[in-house]
Amino acid sequence: MAGTAANPTPRIPPLEAPYPESIGELLRRMTPPQAPEILALFRVMAVNPALAERTLDLGRYLLGRKAAIGLREREIVILRVCVRCGAEYEWGVHWAGFADAAGFSETDRRVMASADGDLSLLAPRDRLLVSMVDQLHDTSNVDDALWEALGAHWSHAQLIELMMLAGWYHSVSYVCNAARVPLEAWAARW
Repeated sequence: MAGTAANPTPRIPPLEAPYPESIGELLRRMTPPQAPEILALFRVMAVNPALAERTLDLGRYLLGRKAAIGLREREIVILRVCVRCGAEYEWGVHWAGFADAAGFSETDRRVMASADGDLSLLAPRDRLLVSMVDQLHDTSNVDDALWEALGAHWSHAQLIELMMLAGWYHSVSYVCNAARVPLEAWAARW
């Protein structure tokens, strides 16, 4: 079956139930309790269970309660990385799962769903995070002026976490796009 332009045929099809016991257990551990189902991304990652197992710890830390940054900050970085990488799958999952809890408005959605959205419509701290992601995406670096502005709001530990988060979701976006992970029916669209 051929895919559509919006949701092309997967290059790496997600695993389907029934799963071997070890894969089923891995997928249960990967899936957050609030998720409506086991995500297609996780079922693609589980094609390589050893790697999926190892990514679980970093993913849990970056999305967990022990993280050094707050939910809104985390989601701004994730959403912007996904937009810049063209990863509608991951953007849609995060928007559907976290936008309300992060306090995003419809204006935030419009701006964050477009690589060329009007950043002046965002709150100043949000705009700094978007600028950080954009610079990392475009240059793999952050210029001195932006670094100074970021440092006025976030500690070095938090900045390390923000940069690692951006890099992590760049990797997630690569997998979503290159493997052509099928879009979740319940997730948001651009």
